Amino acid sequence: MADGGELSAAVEDDPGTPTESDENDQEDSDEQSEEEVEPKLKYERITNDLTTILSKDAASCMAVHPKFLALGTHWGWVYILDHIGNNIQAKELPAHQTTVNQISIDAKGDYVASCSDDGRVVINGLYNSNNNEVNEFNRPVKAVALDPNFSVHGSGKQFVTGDDTLVLHERGGLFKRHKTTKLHEGEGVIRNIKWNTLFIAWANDKGVKVYDVSLKQRITFISKDIDPRLRTELYRCNLCWKDDHTLFIGWADMVKVCVVRQRQQKEIRDLPNRYVEITAQFKADFYVCGLAAWGDHMVTLTFEESEVQNQGGKIVSTRPHLRILTPGMNDFTEVCNDALTIKGFQEYRANDYHLEWIPEENLFYIISPKDVVVAKPRDMDDHIQWLMEHENFEEAMAETEKWAKQLRKHSLEKTGRAYLTYLLEEENYDEAAHLCVKILGKKKELWEEEVYRFAQNHQLRALAPYLPRGDPKLTPDIYEMVLHEFLVNDYEGFKKLLKDWPSDLYNNQAIVNAVIDRLDSDEDNRTLLECLGELYTNERKFDKALAIYLRLQHPDVFKLIHRHNLFDSISDKIVMLMKFNSEEAVKMFLDNMDKVPIEKVVHQLERKPSLLHVYLDKLFQRDPELGQEFHGLQVRLYAEYDRARLLSFLRSSNYYPLQKALEECQQRALIPEQVFLLSRMGNTKQALQLIMTEQKDVDKAIEFCKEHNDQDLWDDLIRFSIEKPAFIKGLLNSIGTHVDPIILIEQIKTGMEIPGLRDSLVKIIQDYNLQMSLREGCQKILVADCYGLLDRLVRTQRKGVAVDDTTVCQACRERIVVNDVRYASNLVVFFCRHSFHEDCLPAHAMENCSICNAQRRGPGTLGAFRN
Repeated sequence: MADGGELSAAVEDDPGTPTESDENDQEDSDEQSEEEVEPKLKYERITNDLTTILSKDAASCMAVHPKFLALGTHWGWVYILDHIGNNIQAKELPAHQTTVNQISIDAKGDYVASCSDDGRVVINGLYNSNNNEVNEFNRPVKAVALDPNFSVHGSGKQFVTGDDTLVLHERGGLFKRHKTTKLHEGEGVIRNIKWNTLFIAWANDKGVKVYDVSLKQRITFISKDIDPRLRTELYRCNLCWKDDHTLFIGWADMVKVCVVRQRQQKEIRDLPNRYVEITAQFKADFYVCGLAAWGDHMVTLTFEESEVQNQGGKIVSTRPHLRILTPGMNDFTEVCNDALTIKGFQEYRANDYHLEWIPEENLFYIISPKDVVVAKPRDMDDHIQWLMEHENFEEAMAETEKWAKQLRKHSLEKTGRAYLTYLLEEENYDEAAHLCVKILGKKKELWEEEVYRFAQNHQLRALAPYLPRGDPKLTPDIYEMVLHEFLVNDYEGFKKLLKDWPSDLYNNQAIVNAVIDRLDSDEDNRTLLECLGELYTNERKFDKALAIYLRLQHPDVFKLIHRHNLFDSISDKIVMLMKFNSEEAVKMFLDNMDKVPIEKVVHQLERKPSLLHVYLDKLFQRDPELGQEFHGLQVRLYAEYDRARLLSFLRSSNYYPLQKALEECQQRALIPEQVFLLSRMGNTKQALQLIMTEQKDVDKAIEFCKEHNDQDLWDDLIRFSIEKPAFIKGLLNSIGTHVDPIILIEQIKTGMEIPGLRDSLVKIIQDYNLQMSLREGCQKILVADCYGLLDRLVRTQRKGVAVDDTTVCQACRERIVVNDVRYASNLVVFFCRHSFHEDCLPAHAMENCSICNAQRRGPGTLGAFRN
């Protein structure tokens, strides 16, 4: 509402007035209270022209309608106001000479009726004056109610008035004569009347009665049931129709809920068709000043006289309360309880307050002599605001996201920035930084503003991981400011940012200068040097970056060389790279031999033979044909650094000088290698001699002889072994399949003692028997195979060969079979299926196919058919 003072749980009279709940009206603000529950309603004071009116006069009653408000005063005026308190001048009605007791508005909002102690009942049309009337009574009129259908044509223009008699007024007939009907009298002054479509309810000194308009009869009486000491003129009865059949009654400290029901046909007899059932009632510890309905709940304006205080001989009242209740039988449940700071509340008692409501909009108007406040249900904006005020920002964010389309005052950005402010005040910088991505989105200006807020708290390091890097892209100064904070406080974090951030986000040279300045005081700091290398890389000063990486022996040096093709820059740094990481360096050299030639690498590694061996070994493994001119050098390197693999290299390569290799092995007494080299040079006798004299291994000697299969070698081996019983035993066990054992046995000297001789001889005999058995078995297999093949050949040759009129002579190319016998001749058909005229074959070619003979095939040999 425009110009209204918006409040959360209590109407503020001035900025210093606190909000108080039902339980802590008189408690200190410092006292710990229970956890606050979110209120259901929000409050606004109606101002504008209403403030001026109440400054000169005082409100005595009010009626409300979705179109307007009708305010009655103690000076007898009826003001028509809009919902924000502006006076509609044309509708200002000086209707009475004294206090207006009650105002009633018809359902359409076309007519307003008012009554007063001056005995007048005034009905005014707001849009026409055809049905305006002023009724003069000789006694004070305390209550009036218009028929809700008063403005409807043909309704009879009915209304009821109440003093000590309840009278129904109507106009009807041809001349629209005024007619009155006395509905009730004799039970005291009638102080309140409420008329809904079907029923009229009124309260007098004895209780509440309900009149059925359609049946034209009274259907119930509800007794007063309050303490007799509570005077009716001080504690009026409050009535409210929740709907067409439900009536709320609040009288002093007693509350009742009454429902009008239809009586069963069998129960009617002489009784009214309808009756009233009390569905809920309870006695409260407060006094009711007004009633309204909100869904299934009851809205109650209350006054607590037990808390009235005497201050300096003056009675001081406490604040009224607006409560939301769920009524029950003998008890109620309180949903909400708000203490209201009404202007001048200290001087008011229960009858000074009124509560009116607009059901269509759930608006509740609290009326006091000098103040009018409207209460309305809190919407989602209010809910989010309450959550934020109570520092429940996470739920506020979630609600803002969920109800974004319905919100008018809040947005994710607004709520989120308030949350960020709270987190920064609480020094929860990590959580605040994390939320920036969600809250600030792609808004560059907001990002930069938040960066400066973090900078004021020296917390840019918390924000750095979440800064946008492209969309949006912030100004370079922002990124440089963040990098500078890391450079001052966190070298590792500074290095990580340089790796993570694209170099176009900041002025690279400015950061280089800052790093160099730091290195002046810490020149050997490895992290700073790595950062400087990264920055030089960004500037494409690769030579400087490479020098730093090599100085640090940084593992990324090889990535740097590959990524930026720096092979020309490493031509003089091969030894340094090999010392740093020989495996990675060799792989890089071999993968880029067109850029780093083999000769250049070998030349630089000549003074580092161990590194040279690593390089040449990997080269040989990749391709034995590469670097063949260095195989002679590799013999020495293998002998020096990898003795176990020298023999394998000698066997695999054909490009080393045999004599030099032999000399190298002789210098180092490498016997197996010498044996191999001698055998490769053809000097097998010397090789065998080395095995026998140096290695003294008869098994190797036998294997060597078997490998070369040279009778002379076997003879040399026998001659060398004949004096050595252990060698003789080995020969007897192994040479049976290559050399006739008799040759060896005949040369053994008589009387020589040979250990295991008997077993060896037994083995020789067994081997011989095995050989003979194998030969016999093979012979049988061969004979069987020959017989089978011969039988197959004979059967094949006995078969006929088909010759038809498409077969041609292989010599003259004419058809073999002719129909004219004059031209017929004998035929010769070979088993190879080549066919000839007998006249076309020479006499010496009758037994063999000349074509197959020419091709050196034999299927046609000695096999032909003649016809």
